[in-house]
Amino acid sequence: MKDIKLTQVVNCAGCAGKLPPKFLSDAVHGIDWYSNQNVIQAMENNEDAGVFKINETESLIQTTDFFTPVVDDPFTYGQIAAANALSDIYAMGAKPLSALNLVCYSEDLGPEILKEILRGGNDKAKEADCPILGGHSVKAPELKYGMAITGIAQTNKIKYNSGAKVGDILILTKALGTGILNTAIKRSQLSPSTMKTLIESMAGLNKKAAEIMIKYDTNASTDVTGFSLVGHGMEMAKSSNTDLLIDTSTLPVLPDVLQAIKDGFVTGGDKNNRIYTDGHYQVSDNVSSQMQNICFDPQTSGGLLLSVSKKDAQNLLKELQDVCQFVKIIGEVTESKNNQNLVHLV
Repeated sequence: MKDIKLTQVVNCAGCAGKLPPKFLSDAVHGIDWYSNQNVIQAMENNEDAGVFKINETESLIQTTDFFTPVVDDPFTYGQIAAANALSDIYAMGAKPLSALNLVCYSEDLGPEILKEILRGGNDKAKEADCPILGGHSVKAPELKYGMAITGIAQTNKIKYNSGAKVGDILILTKALGTGILNTAIKRSQLSPSTMKTLIESMAGLNKKAAEIMIKYDTNASTDVTGFSLVGHGMEMAKSSNTDLLIDTSTLPVLPDVLQAIKDGFVTGGDKNNRIYTDGHYQVSDNVSSQMQNICFDPQTSGGLLLSVSKKDAQNLLKELQDVCQFVKIIGEVTESKNNQNLVHLV
């Protein structure tokens, strides 16, 4: 296998390479998307996946995600890309059924690197009990890998980002800062110990967290990925017609993120996410610029953001702590004045 650093053959790493959300929103706006009586959820509310009713009690959950390498090791890259794609299914409280591989690849890299990427994806699919049925590949100058996933759920138990209620407690299941640290990897400036923690986080499935949260009175759920904590929080606030109050002092943050920010390792996605959420966030004077960078940082294979009733919050947190190293209560859902749907960073 060729000795190639995958992060050096692409321009952007992971979810930081997504199209700017404002650009994407402008592109899809105004199209009369075809639908039928079986479609429960499609393009509305920026949900994590589409929902298609297949019988009186069950629905298919469908999503896709792919991105450029965030690490140099191809097997690990495959694991992270698969975990990230599966995350949308778990965010909806669903079980994955099957997957299809999506590959953009240059033959110049050789077949062995691609084989290792696919092995990594298969490893995570196996952990998720999600068979890979095939896929599609195209020749491309920039490497990308991911999956299209089909899941299933009881229709009346599906979790959306639109159900948050005033008084709910907000729980985040993974630590923040992956985009910043991935930039440090691309510039060969990350310590081995921090890289190990980062990889464990990104390659970790949200499977167990999803299985736990559906047992409780979880009113809304989304996964925190490329649009950042503020971006995905804004989508939850808007679709639920609430505000979110986030206590930044409680946010779980990966090791060495603050130092990486000081060293200048902030992605272009930070700026794009601020543009996307413009007018829908407020920042208290006590919140440092570094903490703001963390809140707007595009996450790769991030955690679940849960809005859970106050009566269940502590029991849910306690059970999540057995499977999620960095899980924290990070704030609460509050009433939205004048329908502004703000994310307050305090």
